[in-house]
Amino acid sequence: MTAFEPNSIRSYSQEDVQQILQFAIARQADDKDTEFSYQQLLEIAAELEISPESLNLAERDWQAQHSQMQSRKAFDAHRLRKFKKRLSNYAIVNGFLMLVDLVGGGGVSWSLYILLFCGLPAGLDFWNTFQTKGEEYEMAFQKWNRNHQIKQTISTVLNRWFKALQT
Repeated sequence: MTAFEPNSIRSYSQEDVQQILQFAIARQADDKDTEFSYQQLLEIAAELEISPESLNLAERDWQAQHSQMQSRKAFDAHRLRKFKKRLSNYAIVNGFLMLVDLVGGGGVSWSLYILLFCGLPAGLDFWNTFQTKGEEYEMAFQKWNRNHQIKQTISTVLNRWFKALQT
């Protein structure tokens, strides 16, 4: 489509309409803190001839996707914390060994072999931590998510139990 076509000839795919409306809404809101009320969302949907049922289903889908993204962010932060801890342990142990080698032998010799030998798992750990796509990542995320949900459930049950005991 060119910019010179009359309005009556223009037509857009559903994906194009979604993208155009996203750009328009983004430009409409002058600052990022602008929020829309649920009533405004209903009015926008009504103007676009979207039924309230479809809007509710879309909102549920969005909430599920938003929750999934929050879980993935928490998982990635968890993996990063674990990696930083392992990396600092690696640096402390190898720094100590290099210091012992330097003081004991007047130079650094045998500690370099340990540094290189231990560097391989650290490199693989780096790769696994920052690799956020693929089957291994999905399996690790699913396992973490299951464990996280179990911990939350147990915590909720224990909190209710303790509250019941206190009253």
